[in-house]
Formats: sequence, structure tokens, C-alpha cells
Amino acid sequence: QVQLVESGGGLVQTGGSLRLSCAASGRTFSMYSMGWFRQAPGKEREFVAHINRSGGSTRYADSVKGRFTISRDNAKNTVNLQMNSLKPEDTAVYYCAAGPGSIVLFTTASSYSYWGQGTQVTVSS
Repeated sequence: QVQLVESGGGLVQTGGSLRLSCAASGRTFSMYSMGWFRQAPGKEREFVAHINRSGGSTRYADSVKGRFTISRDNAKNTVNLQMNSLKPEDTAVYYCAAGPGSIVLFTTASSYSYWGQGTQVTVSS
């Protein structure tokens, strides 16, 4: 089992940057592929980014491609999301999630087994 705790959210102006971190418990972190999702008020949870077990492969939603970067440190059991050039439409609660190493549908929330509690990101215009 994996427990996930996000941090790093906050209030930032349009064009600013934030770095989210997700700390995972357990000794098997490197066996999981990791994802970031977000959910804005009144909207469904949506995929943001995914990274495979080794960190050698990353995927992004079109809406964040070129602005966000996902990374992981398996020695420290952490996964990060660097968010640059933030826009008001990036405002949401951001969640990290852990899924099987063999995950296929990495853009689908139901593919992930473990979730953090979320961290609020607010981008002011």
C-alpha cells in the first residue's frame, strides 16, 4: 500500500510558477507509475501528467504541455510537478496518484489505485 501527501500549492499571479511535490510512503515506490490530476469546482477530475516507474517516459495533457514538467526521485520517494506560465484556468485542486507499473490508460483516473488528499492551486488574473 502507498500513502501519498501533496504539498506546494498556493496563490500565484498569472504567469507565475509553482512546484508541487508528492511524498510517498512505503519501500515499493519505484514499482508504481505516477500521475497528477486536477479538479476545478464543478468540473470532473482531469489528467495533467504521467511519469513511468523509471522516470524515463512522461506524458502531458495538451493544456499543460510545454508549461508543466513532471519528475520523480525514486531514492526519495517523491514525484514533483513544476508548473510555469500559470494561467487562471489552471486553478484547481491538484492530486497525485499511484498506479500499477504496467498502466495503460494513464489518462484515466480509475486506472490509479492510490490518491493523495490534494493541494489547492489558485492563479489570479
